[in-house]
Amino acid sequence: MSTPRIIDQSFLNQISDQAKASPRRRKNFNFHANEADASHRLLNAIAPGSYIVPHRHQDPNKDESIVLLRGRLGAVFFDESGEVTERGVLEAGGAQVMLNVPHGTYHTVVALAPGTLFFEAKAGPYRPLGPDERAPWAPQEGDPEAAPYLARLESLLRGFGA
Repeated sequence: MSTPRIIDQSFLNQISDQAKASPRRRKNFNFHANEADASHRLLNAIAPGSYIVPHRHQDPNKDESIVLLRGRLGAVFFDESGEVTERGVLEAGGAQVMLNVPHGTYHTVVALAPGTLFFEAKAGPYRPLGPDERAPWAPQEGDPEAAPYLARLESLLRGFGA
């Protein structure tokens, strides 16, 4: 059982600082007690340069909701072959502030400003991505092609939501 907590700007700053210092350029803070919980709720801080491999969740209970709290977050949706089907930019306090990602939809998010932080909710329990959930057309994290691929995604998002 987790304890009640009021989240303030100082706490958000701490998570953002941890993301910036992390080799993966991101850090999450879980509100759920453990990975087996039926409901996963977390803060996710992501710094520019973090590469989240395009993926999908095949489980029909794993729709995902993302609410931007700080910064700018690009979102890209893809079809089965890796073609972009939709893209946009969320901006804290802006016109677009939330994503709904239905299960089975290839997607990724990209930090477009320092201090970007969002609240994420989806069904548990946690399961690592299966082979049919990883985008076969996208480089994996750590692959030498990941940085140029991320740069292409960032260029797709420039000018949106400005």
